[in-house]
Amino acid sequence: MGRVRVLILHATGTNRDRETAWACEAAGGEPEIVHVNQLLRGERRLANYHMLILPGGFSYGDALGAGRLWAVDLRHLLGEEIQTFIESGRPVLGICNGFQALVKAGWLPGPPFTGEGGDHQAVTLTYNASGHFECRWVWLQANPSSPCVFTRGLSEPIYCPVAHGEGRFVPRDEATLQALQSHGLIALTYVAPDGGPARYPWNPNGSVADVAGICNLQGNVLGLMPHPEDHIVPWQHPRWMRGESGGLGLALFAAGIHYAASL
Repeated sequence: MGRVRVLILHATGTNRDRETAWACEAAGGEPEIVHVNQLLRGERRLANYHMLILPGGFSYGDALGAGRLWAVDLRHLLGEEIQTFIESGRPVLGICNGFQALVKAGWLPGPPFTGEGGDHQAVTLTYNASGHFECRWVWLQANPSSPCVFTRGLSEPIYCPVAHGEGRFVPRDEATLQALQSHGLIALTYVAPDGGPARYPWNPNGSVADVAGICNLQGNVLGLMPHPEDHIVPWQHPRWMRGESGGLGLALFAAGIHYAASL
């Protein structure tokens, strides 16, 4: 395969498109920002791309809940195309608002947790426990037992910001949480700077079990609340001028693009 073509899906209100495109380009991909209406009008075809990213922002103004209306559009207008894309094994990444949309559309954690048609939610992303919008930098640790293609070989923590008001991960019940854990579907967790268990503010939203990101059973769909696209070069580190560095989020994009190139 030549260069990996990455479709970065834009909807009214998404605002992290260009940063995501830059991250993909830096990781060796060939990104294109495509509005959802371009797919609906047939101007672009999802099948012609090797990777799909739903970026962060406030799709449709987060009316009726963060990512809710975007999820409805994705499921009912583009559901067959996206389902085929996922089943083909091609990688899909949802960041922040994109994660919310994937969850509410039923593609995360996906079957069997959400039913074959994605007709019910097994998990949700709801209001932060703090009761307000959180904008701060956090540490993420990858789960080495996860099937997630985006975190393969990721041995070092990622340091990147969060920016959301509805990012608290809550499973339907304890059995669902245990199933996600036993299958390795909790791909990323918040950790303290020393790598230990996260408390506020290191778990910025109060997510159950410190969950920052989950994947599907196949491992090719990942959603996470933090923004790895905001730390892809060393000088984006908030204390770069004080001599601190490390924890780049570029590794997630590089792993996804490398996987897509292998298909």
